[in-house]
Amino acid sequence: MENKKSAARLAVEALEDKKAEEIRVIDISEVSIIADYFIIAGGSNRSQIQALCDNVEEKLGKAGFLVKQVEGYDTANWVLLDFGDVIVHIFDKENRLLYDLEHLWRDGKTVDADSL
Repeated sequence: MENKKSAARLAVEALEDKKAEEIRVIDISEVSIIADYFIIAGGSNRSQIQALCDNVEEKLGKAGFLVKQVEGYDTANWVLLDFGDVIVHIFDKENRLLYDLEHLWRDGKTVDADSL
């Protein structure tokens, strides 16, 4: 679990470095087998969202956590970065409201990013 926490912590730090908005960490390990952590964040425009993605991928990659799949990078209205146990979702404002993952995954436990 510590390795997963480490990856989640690095992802949050990478998002904070590039001024992501409203970063949320949800522990879904007890409600789903697809991952242990969902990290949800927002960006204000396409360029920032892509910069957030690039920084997360770079920071985790340097620590040995390789991205398995990236979806939505070109359009950058909802980008999914799949690191296996940690999945990072980066949204623009409109799509974050539309898909409302925080509500969909409310059975997971919200984690204070500082506790990672």
